[in-house]
Amino acid sequence: MTMSDAEKGGFISKVIGPKRRWRQYKARREQLPESYRTAVEAIERYMMHFVPTDGDSNASMFEDLANLFEQAAADATPIREIVGEDPVEFVEAFVQNYSEGGYVPARARKQLTDAITRATGEGTGKED
Repeated sequence: MTMSDAEKGGFISKVIGPKRRWRQYKARREQLPESYRTAVEAIERYMMHFVPTDGDSNASMFEDLANLFEQAAADATPIREIVGEDPVEFVEAFVQNYSEGGYVPARARKQLTDAITRATGEGTGKED
């Protein structure tokens, strides 16, 4: 059984599309100022491990995350104004637009919170 051209096009876009979007997202992430990039990478890690979604939802979610942090960096908005005092709560609210959510262990929540604290320079005297 062979695929029609239409089926091949749909299959290829499913395989290549999200990969291309992912590479574009990563390039955008790398252009962020260091503290914003660190925060985005922490949020990304958290979402990759604990947020079940499909490829298209993931791509949209990460693109929107990049948009949010690019705009915040352009406006010099402090990271804490974006994520608030509880970055876990921020991420869980953020991803509700893209998935049904999932179980997130306390350890992962602490890792995210600690990473955002490091990204903002809190406790080091070097705040963004």
